[in-house]
Amino acid sequence: MARLLGTLRSSQPVARFQRSCGLFPAAEEGCCSGDPAEGPRDRGACNGAGALRCPAGAGRAPRGGVRSGRGPQGCTQKYIVKNYFYYYLFKFSAALGEEIFYITFLPFTYWNIDHSVSRRMIIVWSIVMYIGQVSKDILKWPRPLSPPVVKLEMRTNAEYGMPSTHAMAATAISFSFFIATMNQYKYPFELGLIAAFVFSTLVCLSRLYTGMHTVLDVIGGALISAVLLVLLYPAWDTIDHLLLTSPFCPLFSIVVPLVLCYNYPKLDYYSPTRGDTTTILGAAAGATVGFWLNNQYAASAYTGKSVQAGPPLITSTMLFVLARFFVGILVVLLTRWVVKSAVLGMLGYRYKFPVGDLEARRRLEVEVPYKFVTYSSVGFTATVIVPLLHELLGLM
Repeated sequence: MARLLGTLRSSQPVARFQRSCGLFPAAEEGCCSGDPAEGPRDRGACNGAGALRCPAGAGRAPRGGVRSGRGPQGCTQKYIVKNYFYYYLFKFSAALGEEIFYITFLPFTYWNIDHSVSRRMIIVWSIVMYIGQVSKDILKWPRPLSPPVVKLEMRTNAEYGMPSTHAMAATAISFSFFIATMNQYKYPFELGLIAAFVFSTLVCLSRLYTGMHTVLDVIGGALISAVLLVLLYPAWDTIDHLLLTSPFCPLFSIVVPLVLCYNYPKLDYYSPTRGDTTTILGAAAGATVGFWLNNQYAASAYTGKSVQAGPPLITSTMLFVLARFFVGILVVLLTRWVVKSAVLGMLGYRYKFPVGDLEARRRLEVEVPYKFVTYSSVGFTATVIVPLLHELLGLM
């Protein structure tokens, strides 16, 4: 068992999976590979927070089928793609675990599918992601080594690896959506189960293809998420009822996430995990306050089932669905930009730093309030302001 776990935790299975999918490292001259004319240079392995120690701007332009990605300290990591089907499939699948997916899909379910489904997914998503992010910084397991692994993403390279929060989120979102809808909508049980499995599997495999996680990271993330789903499922209705009816819901929804963000595990170096966690908890807090407010003071802005099956509804219903989605996303993105600019401006004035100073924005007293306020405003806008605008525009 120990040998099996060691194998699953190593970088070699990831490298073999990449090669089997047509992704290969390209030999570089000089930077990071040793130049025959100069002897071995400062070589290193990318390992989570570790970095290839190369001069900024090093590396030559890719030639004939060789692609490149910016690595740490400006080092260019080159790679060869021999199978573009897998390349684009897994690049797209990896995006399904990023902010752009959640900021579109979760509001879409609220505006066009079902309020209760959206609420349950947001509850599960926020709990699962918080546990996953904190677990990374407690366990401190490194990401796969490069070489032999090719790394296609570099933003998350400063984070630790275990568990894969992409795998956790994909498992939580897909199966919570399936569980929440299977008794409300008429579709084949097997089809829904297969769709959830395929979605989560593609995201999990994309973390291997992009070189961001070991096999054990991905398996661990999916299993942790599955266990949390099993534990949360019996309490779904109770939690949902309390969030809608308890007079303490707004206070609880704001104070508890803020406390968790300010007491996030400290690291010896900066990692984006605290900021990402603040973003997730902030969005969930704003949305939860919006759910409570809608239930207390306003009638539901949408019918229980805005999206229904049937050819006669395609021309009319789908046009309303698309209109609601694009209007809503425009308002959400505008809210994010306005609030972020305003909050950063105020914090910059308070702590005496220019808004463009990235190092200052990483400080605890700046990062947590600006991200929490920004994304709680996004969550509140998506659940309260956008439905009111839809009603005003006749997009019900």
